[in-house]
Amino acid sequence: MGIRMSCDTGGTFTDLAVATDHEIRIFKSLTTPHDPGEGILNAITLAAEHFGQDRADLLARVHSFMHATTRSLNAVLTGNVAKTVFLTTKGHPDVLVIREGGRSDPFNYSVPYPSPYIPRAQTFEIDERIGPDGAIIEALNEASVCDALAKAKSIGAEAIGVCLMWSISNGAHEQRIGQLIEEVLPGVPYTLSHELNPTLREYRRASAACMDASLKPTMQTYLGNLKSRLTGAGFKGRLLMVTSQGGVMDADAVVGSPIHALNSGPAMAPVAGRFYAKRDAKSQIAIVADTGGTSYDVSIVRNGRIPRTKETWIGQPFQGHMTGFPSVDVTSVGAGGGSIAWVDEGGLLHVGPQSAGSTPGPVSYGRGGSLPTVTDCAVILGYLDPRFFLGGKMVLDLENARKALDVNVASKLGVSVEEAALAVMALTTEKMVGAIEEISVNQGVDASSAALIGGGGAGGLNAVAVGQRLGCRSVLVPETGATLSAVGALMSDLYGEFTMIRYMSSAGFDAVAAADVIAELKGRCQTFIDTYGQGAVSTSIEIAVEARYPKQVWEIEIAVPDEDLSKAEALAQLVQAFHAEHRTLFQISDDQSGIEIIAWRAYVRCKLQNEAEHQPIVVETAEHDLRRPIYLAGKGWTEVDVRRFDEMTPGEALAGPAIVESAVTTVVIDPGATAQRSAGGGLVVQL
Repeated sequence: MGIRMSCDTGGTFTDLAVATDHEIRIFKSLTTPHDPGEGILNAITLAAEHFGQDRADLLARVHSFMHATTRSLNAVLTGNVAKTVFLTTKGHPDVLVIREGGRSDPFNYSVPYPSPYIPRAQTFEIDERIGPDGAIIEALNEASVCDALAKAKSIGAEAIGVCLMWSISNGAHEQRIGQLIEEVLPGVPYTLSHELNPTLREYRRASAACMDASLKPTMQTYLGNLKSRLTGAGFKGRLLMVTSQGGVMDADAVVGSPIHALNSGPAMAPVAGRFYAKRDAKSQIAIVADTGGTSYDVSIVRNGRIPRTKETWIGQPFQGHMTGFPSVDVTSVGAGGGSIAWVDEGGLLHVGPQSAGSTPGPVSYGRGGSLPTVTDCAVILGYLDPRFFLGGKMVLDLENARKALDVNVASKLGVSVEEAALAVMALTTEKMVGAIEEISVNQGVDASSAALIGGGGAGGLNAVAVGQRLGCRSVLVPETGATLSAVGALMSDLYGEFTMIRYMSSAGFDAVAAADVIAELKGRCQTFIDTYGQGAVSTSIEIAVEARYPKQVWEIEIAVPDEDLSKAEALAQLVQAFHAEHRTLFQISDDQSGIEIIAWRAYVRCKLQNEAEHQPIVVETAEHDLRRPIYLAGKGWTEVDVRRFDEMTPGEALAGPAIVESAVTTVVIDPGATAQRSAGGGLVVQL
């Protein structure tokens, strides 16, 4: 089958997973913020050295390269996007200003009203109006469009977002505006809302269109440079991008709709977590935690289903900006390995959200960092072997890490350096527990019934402590957990999603119209398969609806059990499925009521490899100490057993306190816990 590669560019490390016909190998290199492509090529060089090949020769054998990046997310968060103008129907210039309402803290009036994604000064009104039935109430005034485009040119617009009232019912006016943009401002990228995100809700559609347009110049440049760098290094295969929906798309398609890549990195961890939970944990519920250098990302997988949410905010909820797209439901807090420990003026200890990143990085990296981080504390406590970090490719500076923690934390708290490091680790654990409790309570999940998947390079430092604190069934650290998102990309499917707005009621259901909608959506899916799915192992199409009880405000998504809705029993099945999902989400249902269908969705997936091909293997052969001292709460410095992943045979028990490590991760087995290597290769810890 050849070689597949996937790469996740994080804030601190660039993770690379390489899948051959028989195994998956993982590699890490420091991220290079000034030039992410350099960090990617550095990781590929490590892989080439491992396989004993020239980098160009290795890349020539790679038929697909999957990439996850925070490039677009960081651009939105920092405002480093293209200067974008917003074209909307006359009389509705405040769509992005008014939003949908809501406040994270309704009684805190000191918080200023959030600014719109596109300033009002860059918002232009267009004379036109289409009704909800698609009828043209007022014809498009092309003179008003040309006038708006002239103003856009005068202020140096670099992108254009277009969202007209009821364009989801009739997109003719938006399409004509697109043609005029190409004529008047050739080369300026634009996004039409009815094509990108045909949703009923105006703010979400407008926000998505403007965000997508603003990212096009940035992502076009980034992906163009990445593709040329890889090609120049010898790559001749297919470049795929990870999406926020938990799949992958062709890189050229992402250039056309870059909004899909906003949360690409965190979306992959649940995909890998689902596989490992099924293989090793034997649990129907898995809490998937991915600890990177900057953040701690948490999601919950139930019954093999990747969690999704429509409430996707970039930045703080209600203060940031909504993408308007469903995405994998991930909660993030600033508690990664690079999170900085600090003491405020009142003498309280904090961890994060500031991160040292990779430049300069933790103090122990010896790259100019001066502020202590979680990683530095792990070195001080003996959890990390300074001589074996990244398999010995980087020697950590213990003494400077101690000095930094002493100056910035220990002396201010009036405790020893070791006790300060313990306090930092304990506070980090509590932040992680809080993130899990928030998402588990919101989804009605009892953490004690779940297995905790500890992923990310720093995941093993706190995973067992977090699991004990939550009372989880067990903790699983996969053998490739240090690069959980990158490995998840290898396991993901090529993904496409299509939506049509068509109102129907179960009381007066139009089976003919429903059949037409489903046929149209499946036709789009087939075009996607024919265009992007060549070589797929298998393909699948799933039809779903967004439905609600009559006059409800919000809809919920329901998979269509039987697509032949001309049959009375098929429609009844759909209604019953809605009742069941409503009970699951809200603990109540109105079983005698009918439903209203607002939107129809089709999901197409092209499986790029069989699940049986996922046989991860990690082998480390370097010599190491069989025991070393670590600092434990209430016990001080204590000699504990140290084992390597590859040395542990399946079923062999290792009681805590102990350390299990590999070149890319370290797992702390806390007192009271027992670790065993699973038959698949992961580390299962019983609490």
